[in-house]
Amino acid sequence: MNVPWEECGWERLTRAVGRRRLPGWDATTGLVAGSEAALLYDTGSALGEGAGLRAQAQRLLGGRHVTHIALSHPHFDHVLGTAAFSGAEVYGAVGVAELLAPAGRGRADLYEDAVREGLDPARAAEAVDLLVLPRHAVSGELTLDLGGRQVLLANVGPGHTAHDLVLLVPAAGPDEPEVVFCGDLVEESGTPQAGRDAIPSHWPAALDRLLELGGEEAVYVPGHGSVVDAGFVRRQRDELARRFGLG
Repeated sequence: MNVPWEECGWERLTRAVGRRRLPGWDATTGLVAGSEAALLYDTGSALGEGAGLRAQAQRLLGGRHVTHIALSHPHFDHVLGTAAFSGAEVYGAVGVAELLAPAGRGRADLYEDAVREGLDPARAAEAVDLLVLPRHAVSGELTLDLGGRQVLLANVGPGHTAHDLVLLVPAAGPDEPEVVFCGDLVEESGTPQAGRDAIPSHWPAALDRLLELGGEEAVYVPGHGSVVDAGFVRRQRDELARRFGLG
């Protein structure tokens, strides 16, 4: 991984962990590299965006491919690029595969939300038609070994949706922080969005669990916006509790 991350528009968080804020909806994608495998957290809003991420990741990985994908939650700007990663093992919170199955209402919602937010209808239809479902459902916590680097997938929701999956990358040494990819449970660039599939009554508890996983010294990567610290997550947790009348 000798290519400067900045050349590909990525922000390097540790020696083997980086993220990119994607254009359009400012959604974040993350990359974690091990010696034997590499994991991408979220895949963008369309097949073209996913293909661009695949090419960038391959360059950053010295020619190697993304082998694992974790989807933070089933919204179009985070999942519709997945089909660009042929052969990757895809992970999601339990229930995502059923929600997004061809006959499921969730697939129609993906298309409608994407078009409503400005994605070209033809591109939205193509991405939804080729949508890759998670083969691996995470109901609690799951540790993956990428070769010299382990990562933890944790189903901490519901909150932003009924299917929120976060990624914890433990520190590889005393000079590195732990990194927590939060999905849209945390947003820095605006007020957290609570759509029709949000579970507001459980959202503050999901952030409590997030803080337990990462701790006070971790770097927290929101689904949208700049990297934040534990204090920001805690303040957003309290704001959400007040917003939804939870004390």
